[in-house]
Amino acid sequence: MRILVTGGAGFIGSNFVRRTLEDAYPGLEGADVVVYDALTYSGNLANLAPVAGNPRYSFVHGDIRDRALLEQVLPTIDTVVHFAAESHVDRSVRDAGPFVDTNVVGTQRLLDASLTAGVQRFLHVSTDEVYGSIAEGSWDETRPLEPNSPYSASKAGSDLLARSYFRTHGMNLSITRCSNNYGPYHFPEKVIPLFVTNLIDDKHVPLYGSGENIRDWLHVDDHTRGIALVLEGGRAGEIYNIGGGTELSNRQLTQLLLDATGKDWSYVDEAPDRKGHDLRYSVDIGKIRSELGYEPRVPFEQGLADVVQWYRDNRAWWEPLTARAALA
Repeated sequence: MRILVTGGAGFIGSNFVRRTLEDAYPGLEGADVVVYDALTYSGNLANLAPVAGNPRYSFVHGDIRDRALLEQVLPTIDTVVHFAAESHVDRSVRDAGPFVDTNVVGTQRLLDASLTAGVQRFLHVSTDEVYGSIAEGSWDETRPLEPNSPYSASKAGSDLLARSYFRTHGMNLSITRCSNNYGPYHFPEKVIPLFVTNLIDDKHVPLYGSGENIRDWLHVDDHTRGIALVLEGGRAGEIYNIGGGTELSNRQLTQLLLDATGKDWSYVDEAPDRKGHDLRYSVDIGKIRSELGYEPRVPFEQGLADVVQWYRDNRAWWEPLTARAALA
């Protein structure tokens, strides 16, 4: 099997690549992995350093909007796992254009080129943010899409395009929607790595609004394992939620990060709330549990402790990225 992983130099994509090349996923053992990544500000070849010498790994520097390059690469590919996306909500609020261009137009071009090349399996990776916000209970996969940020709206558009290629062309395609990820190699503009790196450097951190916004936290290892399960056993045309089962308010999360780094609330600065800030996300994982046997395995307390230690031990990885995040 030959797998193309778009966005494979990013946080979640690189985790999938590393684990696949470690033969961690049943059914994907021995697969060749081609990483296709534009290496924008959050793409980082250092994320793939642990597997760079693996003979089953190769890299293509490319943009998913580049139809000509896709047409060169895809005829040798059996399976596409599509992670590539602009994903930071704050950036989408400032300028939605790159999000529509990459997430919608890029996905359409990738789908077209995959269809033409006769790709056998396509997995489109999405987010729970396409559902909007939920005051109580949890979303299942039949929930109507009500995105509230330009980022989530662009992802909803890409989801609908992907679904249309199953309905119109019969592509062997599935969609996954995950909750908030955390783990090593996470670009330090997202909340956990931003707070951890600031706090261990004795810097302050910003807490939006009242801090009562609630998110379900999912370790990246659990997420990519869920993706592998859907890739191998998921039904064509179906959507599968992947969640972690740990719901925390941003204020609760901040307290845990302060405790883990030995800091107190004097290091927390109140920040104006984000425009259109969703109050709560919560996904129902009953479908992937019953059909594919998925369960989150990484306890949040242990996963968070491991992540904090990883950032302590890998300053050489994240220090150059903090400057890149500020400039991008």
